[in-house]
Amino acid sequence: MVRVSMSLRSSLRRHLVVPAAVAVILAALLGAAERHPATAAPAQKQSPAPEATPAPALPKISYGSCHVDEPYVAMTFDDGPSPENTPRLLDILKERDIKATFFMIGENAARFPEIVKRVLAEGHEIGNHSWSHPLLSKMTDDDVREQIQKTQDAITQACGYTPKLLRPPYGGFTTRQRRWANDIFGVKIIFWDVDPLDWKILDSAHVESEILKQTKPGSIILSHDTHKTTVDAMPVTLDSLLADGFKFATVSKLIAMDHPVEPKPKAITSSQTPPSAGATTPGAPVPAHSVPAQNGLRN
Repeated sequence: MVRVSMSLRSSLRRHLVVPAAVAVILAALLGAAERHPATAAPAQKQSPAPEATPAPALPKISYGSCHVDEPYVAMTFDDGPSPENTPRLLDILKERDIKATFFMIGENAARFPEIVKRVLAEGHEIGNHSWSHPLLSKMTDDDVREQIQKTQDAITQACGYTPKLLRPPYGGFTTRQRRWANDIFGVKIIFWDVDPLDWKILDSAHVESEILKQTKPGSIILSHDTHKTTVDAMPVTLDSLLADGFKFATVSKLIAMDHPVEPKPKAITSSQTPPSAGATTPGAPVPAHSVPAQNGLRN
């Protein structure tokens, strides 16, 4: 009986020793884990995606008016030079120390080079108004090139200056033609925002009234030094503009003062409700603004 009991105790001891040893090892491992908790590997920091670089804006090459900080305007005279009217107009401008811009027809510049020289010598600017006043938008590139080049050559030969401005007759010049002419000749394309219709209504009082009514700071004023009634209107018109506080500059100097108009914040209409805090509202689409067509009348 004693032997059986001793044998039983020996067997039990062998079976219990292994589980006990395993328990000790597990306890040791758990204790180590508590003393040195595992640290997760830091997440790989991702570099932000590079922002797309916006394409550079194309330089402005055409003007109908300018946005200026001071009340400057540009007087422009088309279709000359005229031997009957341009010299008298130059006297009127000189008396008031006003500088203007003359958009000359190439045929006339070639016929009256002495007047072209005087215009430049007295500090005025000379621009290209084509050779024979056709509607350039209806012509081929080769024909337009000839109209512009012949006029450039005639003015350069007359006074040594090559125009940097082009006013297309009737304002007829497509967007593609504007870029093309700028690339080929380096000219800016000049339109207008004040038109007294002096070629159509040959009345000095009407010319004066319309110019005074339409002119604002930055205006480019269209008129013609080939009409006696236009030149007759200039003394009172110019004096009235001066009395109203306007100052005069050539077109190129007016362009140099031009700067973009700062956008105004959009007002909330009665049909719009401001979003509550934390709410997100999709942006409303911005309507496209079309550029008004240029006046197709004589200029």
